[in-house]
Amino acid sequence: MAVTALLVTGAAGGIGRMLRGALAGRYPLIRWSDRAPMAPPGVGEETVIADLSDAAAVEALTAGMDAILHLGGCSIEADWPTIMAANLHGVVNLYEGARKAGTQRVIFASSNHAIGFWRRSDRLDHESPPRPDSRYGLSKAFGEDVAAYYAFKHGIRSLSLRIGSCFERPTNRRMLSTWLSYADFVRLVEVGLTAEFHHEIVYGVSRNTRSWWDNSNAYRLGYDPQDDAERFAPEVEGIVSDIPLDEAFQGGQFCSPEFTGSTDWIRT
Repeated sequence: MAVTALLVTGAAGGIGRMLRGALAGRYPLIRWSDRAPMAPPGVGEETVIADLSDAAAVEALTAGMDAILHLGGCSIEADWPTIMAANLHGVVNLYEGARKAGTQRVIFASSNHAIGFWRRSDRLDHESPPRPDSRYGLSKAFGEDVAAYYAFKHGIRSLSLRIGSCFERPTNRRMLSTWLSYADFVRLVEVGLTAEFHHEIVYGVSRNTRSWWDNSNAYRLGYDPQDDAERFAPEVEGIVSDIPLDEAFQGGQFCSPEFTGSTDWIRT
């Protein structure tokens, strides 16, 4: 399928702004959306202000789109009302709008925080079940299930990206394992918009020497990351958390806030 009309939600965020430059001119129409103001549209672009929790607005937003990159929603830990409106209601509204619009594929920005309570010594792949480290992480695990439901029930090709740490460069030792460079993120989006799949989960991570994740499922689909966080190791090796719980688990600093459970299970 050649993508002729692409919707990108979350366009006002850092990753959205980066992608707007990277994807400019690649598709006949890109509709950029956020609830926050965005730069004016250029040639082949539309910008639409919409709140993902508003089902009617999202239905209008998805109309006419044959592919969607869903970056929108709350990207940090927050209270339940915020998470539910942005990330639970938002992803359901997005997929339901896609179903009504006849959209053929959706790339869902999931997160490493959906699997954040796995130990750093655990080697995970696309079949590893969620262990959310936060309300935010739980909302992303929910989104992966929504993607699966709409793929198998309604035929919308869905690719969930368990994104690690997508920044210009790593800023601490944890990111030597989780870093996703901007260039590799663009490569992964291109795979999501062109590869043959029905429903898949992959990791949004560069080809890091210290990666905790077996990303062979993404490589099978054609993802070929070119960057490795290891070149930044001399700068960030010593930047670690002073909280043992955060250093033990893949989710890092999302793990310890509000933690009130027993630590007996941590040995497993």
